[in-house]
Amino acid sequence: MLTLGSARVSEIVPPEPSLTPHEMIARASKMVPCLRARQGECESSGNVPEDINIQLIQAGFYRVVQPRRFGGYEFDIPTFYRVMMEISRGCSETGWVLALTACHPIILAFFPEEGQRDVYGAAGEFRCPAGFNPPGVAVPVEGGYRLSGSWVSASGIDLSTHFVTMAVVKSPTPHPVPAILVMLDRDQFSTLEDWHVMGMQGTGSKSVVVKDLFVPTKRTAALKAHGLLTSVTHPGPRIYDNPMYFGRIGAFLIGEGASVAVGAARGALDLFEELLHTKKSPLPPYAERDKDPEYHHHYGKALSLIATAEAALIRQGEEYMDCVRADAEGTQVFDLALEQRLSLIGLQAINLAWEALELIFRTAGTTASVRHGQPIGRFFRNIAAIRTHPILQLDRNMMNAARTRLGV
Repeated sequence: MLTLGSARVSEIVPPEPSLTPHEMIARASKMVPCLRARQGECESSGNVPEDINIQLIQAGFYRVVQPRRFGGYEFDIPTFYRVMMEISRGCSETGWVLALTACHPIILAFFPEEGQRDVYGAAGEFRCPAGFNPPGVAVPVEGGYRLSGSWVSASGIDLSTHFVTMAVVKSPTPHPVPAILVMLDRDQFSTLEDWHVMGMQGTGSKSVVVKDLFVPTKRTAALKAHGLLTSVTHPGPRIYDNPMYFGRIGAFLIGEGASVAVGAARGALDLFEELLHTKKSPLPPYAERDKDPEYHHHYGKALSLIATAEAALIRQGEEYMDCVRADAEGTQVFDLALEQRLSLIGLQAINLAWEALELIFRTAGTTASVRHGQPIGRFFRNIAAIRTHPILQLDRNMMNAARTRLGV
């Protein structure tokens, strides 16, 4: 390990060493009009347009939380949320692919140092979708495992450099590790065209297939058990000074999805505001909608819901950073109850965004919402699809939090 006193020495210089969080967020905001104009193309083609993805790469968005030691910018979680909200404000499918690809340096931090160095390579190019269910099978062999499996819904896989997944260890003799995370290169797996859905059509999501592939131990990370990644991960090896890389990650994984939902709701509100300035009310006296008290109420309510969701999510990110720092300093344990509290904030942000979207969808009118190709309808369908994700189920997470606090 390269060290200089207590600080780690960078092995890969980031593309723009002086880039600041403020500048990165501003870049994301500037992309909103272009992303909005390309929404339909993204949806109809089934993937983020290649030139848009190049812009995402050049802007540094895939490196927001990538360790600076390996060519990233190592910004904090609130900055990550703000960037993803802005991109999703323009196109929720592009935002989903980016958020669920750019977040995974946090997962890579669970892997051995040698494996991380191997994955980041010489340039630090790391775009890594994930697929954890159903779990694959890993058979222990000398130096690693033989991996087989088929994992569904890997969003952005065609744009990837890597893929991270989960496998249950199957051994004829007792084995100390019940399950593992596995990090694969793009040329080590095949994909299936099986993403036929009503929402999030433009995410390029596909199943990833591996058959009897040898994976060295350095490309694996031990899990406590097979289950939702939020509950079975071990802390990462502490090879970084920044505690963001070895804390609990459940609340962050929920927050990344929440950032897309909240950004999409803001994008729909942008469209709703434009609509109010250009359409008349459907009932006598047919006033302009921006002068109609009924629409003032609709707009104001949606605005209040979205503004609250944004504030809650950013605060969740700030508290997450506080928790990992305090845990690293030994002043407060980042325990399950704290993680569940932060997770609930992210899930409630999604609920607020959804409530606003539903209000906008039904009051914008049939022509603006239901007609094929309308962006308000696209936002609505996409966030409806997000809400089906297993990790984003509020009821389940509320019950689990209650059990923890009640000692059940």
